Amino acid sequence: MNNNFCIIMAGGTGSRFWPLSRLNRPKQFLDILGTGRTFLQQTYDRFSKIIPDENFLVVTSTKYLSLVLEQLPQLKEEQILLEPIRRNTAPCIAYATYKIKTKNPNANLIVAPSDHVILKEDEFIHQINNALDFVKEKNALLTLGIKPCRPETAYGYIQVQKRVDFKGLDNLYKVKIFAEKPDLQMANIFVDSGEFFWNSGIFIWSLSSIVEAFDTHLQNVSSLFESGMKLFNTADEVYFINKIYSEMPAVSVDYGIMEKARNVFVLTADFGWSDLGNWSTLYENRLKDVAGNVISGDNILTYDTTNCIISVSGEKIAVLQGLDGYIVAESNDTLMICKKEDEQQIKKFVTDVRIIKGDSLV
Repeated sequence: MNNNFCIIMAGGTGSRFWPLSRLNRPKQFLDILGTGRTFLQQTYDRFSKIIPDENFLVVTSTKYLSLVLEQLPQLKEEQILLEPIRRNTAPCIAYATYKIKTKNPNANLIVAPSDHVILKEDEFIHQINNALDFVKEKNALLTLGIKPCRPETAYGYIQVQKRVDFKGLDNLYKVKIFAEKPDLQMANIFVDSGEFFWNSGIFIWSLSSIVEAFDTHLQNVSSLFESGMKLFNTADEVYFINKIYSEMPAVSVDYGIMEKARNVFVLTADFGWSDLGNWSTLYENRLKDVAGNVISGDNILTYDTTNCIISVSGEKIAVLQGLDGYIVAESNDTLMICKKEDEQQIKKFVTDVRIIKGDSLV
């Protein structure tokens, strides 16, 4: 029996990638990088090298069931866990954890978001295997830390303390603190210190270790799932989940567990990781033309236009002149033109469009 499982978190709405990402098809279901595979499919492809199909679980919103099944036909419907409402990452992870507990209490779990970019996949899988070896033997909560290549303000950070001796690994550390997204000055301090790594949001642990952590630090979450263990894998599971989610606190696993537990470790690595959370990180990860533009679309003409990210779908012809440092994104019946430096306002744009036009355009 293969005791290794992968939990893919795929319930986000991707509003920071609007108008390309919409409520009815958010970014994890899109091929934003032009690879021929969506983010969700790439995540599955990555882990399928070491995880059998039957040991995958995808946690998503009830409205995305058909999208997941369409994009991952290898999985059965019972492997898609549907959250009736969003409650952040801790309940999402708990749902999958307790589901797996009913089938394999000896499981080791990989928890991964569905929208990451990994450029060096062989090195990534190597480090995942190292991580699984560690958590099989130790009561440990492990995350992957990425060596920073710039003072990034869009990521959380992990500060390491002493190195941990395990089977000759030179990149395993006890975690000292988790740090929230810093301003630029603090990000420079973090990078210069050599003690801080980007928080990847990818976790590896044994089932017994994470259940113990939920019981210790988030008992209000674990008790709700424990109360209906006998209902998992029955016709009453959906009713039970819908009921307890109405009582569930909205809390991240970072805040609820990782920042409080004492058995937290980090495996540091560099495997070409990026969390494509917004248009700017997409711009950083795409090839640019001689003018510094990232262009997606077959009929785009630019004149005196530099350092822009331009996405125009279909056969529309787009002509841009005199722009520097803008996001130009078109999808269906929506066009957005926004300065890259002001993209934090996109959430406001989405809110205003919803108020004026309803949900159909968001």
